[in-house]
Amino acid sequence: MTTKYTCKDCKFYLPVDVFKGMCKLSKEAVSPDKEATANFQKNQKCKFCANFSSSESNEFLGKCKNNYDAYPDMIAVTCDLFKWK
Repeated sequence: MTTKYTCKDCKFYLPVDVFKGMCKLSKEAVSPDKEATANFQKNQKCKFCANFSSSESNEFLGKCKNNYDAYPDMIAVTCDLFKWK
């Protein structure tokens, strides 16, 4: 199974509000759920971290190192615990 990445998973995505954002490269308005383009580069998010485990009861919440609540789409650029999966 191939993972489909979306614009909101890209490090070049700049959110404007919940429904739209902007591509930092093309300067165009994009939907966060639009399929990623060829210029896609994975953003450092909790869901891409080796320390993140998904919740079985809630798809929008997980745990970091089984200690801390974490959201899968939370940006983890400043997290000292982040390690790529």
